[in-house]
Amino acid sequence: MIKFFLFFNMHWNDDPIYVSAMLCIAVFFASWLNGFKGWKTIGTPILAILLCSIAANLNIIPTATSGHPIYNGVFMYIAPLGIFIALLEVDLKSLKNAGIPILMMFFLGTIGTVTGVFVAWFLVNPVTEIGALAPAIAGMFTGTYIGGSINFNAVALHYQVNDSGALFAASTVVDNLLGTPWIIATLLLPKYLFKFFPRKKLESSKTGDKIKMNEHISIFSLSLILGLGLLGITISKVLANYFPQIPEIITLTTLALVLAQFEFVKGLSGKHTLGFFFILVFLAVIGTLCDLEALSGIGSLTGTLIQFVAVIILVHGLVIFGVGALFKMDWDVIAVASQANVGGNTTALASAESLNRPDLLIPGVLVGSLGNALGTYLGFLVAGIL
Repeated sequence: MIKFFLFFNMHWNDDPIYVSAMLCIAVFFASWLNGFKGWKTIGTPILAILLCSIAANLNIIPTATSGHPIYNGVFMYIAPLGIFIALLEVDLKSLKNAGIPILMMFFLGTIGTVTGVFVAWFLVNPVTEIGALAPAIAGMFTGTYIGGSINFNAVALHYQVNDSGALFAASTVVDNLLGTPWIIATLLLPKYLFKFFPRKKLESSKTGDKIKMNEHISIFSLSLILGLGLLGITISKVLANYFPQIPEIITLTTLALVLAQFEFVKGLSGKHTLGFFFILVFLAVIGTLCDLEALSGIGSLTGTLIQFVAVIILVHGLVIFGVGALFKMDWDVIAVASQANVGGNTTALASAESLNRPDLLIPGVLVGSLGNALGTYLGFLVAGIL
């Protein structure tokens, strides 16, 4: 018994069952706190991110930089499952009404990112600290803040930045550390901006009234929703093997969208509850990416990279929210488009779901997928110019 206790005491925070339990408990406390007046302003998604960020840095749970199998599983299975189930709520009318506005804001955000990289290049002058690989780093951050981490890694591999272990690790840590606060910002900003600078929401936002926050979930609905979701992920992975040029997320999105139009799927209760729960677990894991210890261990690169990335995100935010304000654009649309740029389609969908905007789910995923394709090319272009 003593040996068991000592072993568990040494390895308790790495145990997969324990880590899974803590993620669920974090979501529980985030949901519980959201019931109080003061905390309700922050919102359940942000609370889940913050709670897991604190827990990870206090070593209560491991940080995501440790490559824990539960976190890998969440990114590989839970996040896509949440996406699929959440998309089962989507009405095709939302794509018609929200598609063009979010596409405009996405391209505006792309311009903001590229502008931010050039501004950061001249203000921070990363060449003095990074050296010959500085243009490649600029290209990596261009790519990742246009369409997510896929582009970050694509540019890094091409320029062999990954061979420079310290630089690649530092870039990854800073990306995660500063990208997460922007997720929080895009969830918070619309609430206050709507309050102080009222904007008319898109006509498609009326579909949000259909969401039931307290749903009754029967075994019939639960089994079918999960079965459809897992089967959808399986089909998308199989097709990706035969047609690698088609991203899995596109196949998954298409399957969910087609199924969502059938009456028997519309009648299933629990879609919002299940989809939102899985997305909250995903966001909780996002919180564990904020690894302060890893940041402190990457030496003098830290300051340069933090300044460089902070300027990029700041300029991106000023451009997309500033110009979007001039066009009197729906603040939620701007936030989801920005998240499609900075975080990719998964965080864009999480943002739309968290903002209670089911009409922005499909548009968010689609522009996020567009970012995956566009970001790599622009990343190479910016690196080549610099």
